[in-house]
Amino acid sequence: MIICPVCDHVQPEGTECDVCGRVFPAPVVEAAPVAPLAELELTPHTGGRVPVEVAVLPELDATRLRAGPDLPAQSVPDLELTRAGATGAVPVLPIEDLDTGRAEDDGVRTAAPTGAVVCRYCRNVQAQGLLCDHCGMRLPRARLAATAVAGAKGSGVDEDGWSACSTCHTPVRHGKICSECGTRSRVEA
Repeated sequence: MIICPVCDHVQPEGTECDVCGRVFPAPVVEAAPVAPLAELELTPHTGGRVPVEVAVLPELDATRLRAGPDLPAQSVPDLELTRAGATGAVPVLPIEDLDTGRAEDDGVRTAAPTGAVVCRYCRNVQAQGLLCDHCGMRLPRARLAATAVAGAKGSGVDEDGWSACSTCHTPVRHGKICSECGTRSRVEA
């Protein structure tokens, strides 16, 4: 963490203070002196990829086997064959009693829940809002239609009763104190 020497503001990183704007001095990095070791043998490689002269050693046996298409094909009688022989043309038929897991669409749709709902965590009964007023968990409620959302946005409050703080624009509930700057929120008409 960096502490500003002028205003004592603490910040995790940066080259200048976020509050007063003072430029922090850059850290000076000094190069450590490098001395070669006396017992180290220097073997510089110059010339890059220079061809190296090599000679065949007479005491080595040439044991390389022939490879490739010049070897005759051999059958191994002890080898277990894991491939089946040709089966010929097999007819592929659909399975008649297979359940695909999809029911026929009857056109009837489940209605969205309306009215008061019960929070599944704290059992609080609440008539409006998407978040429980008691524990803060999301309620099983459908969102409002686009026209209702547009009307709520115009008033400065969304469907959950949240608005932006007038000072720091942090989301805050209507009439509550902002957790960031301490300003009490109000709805502009």
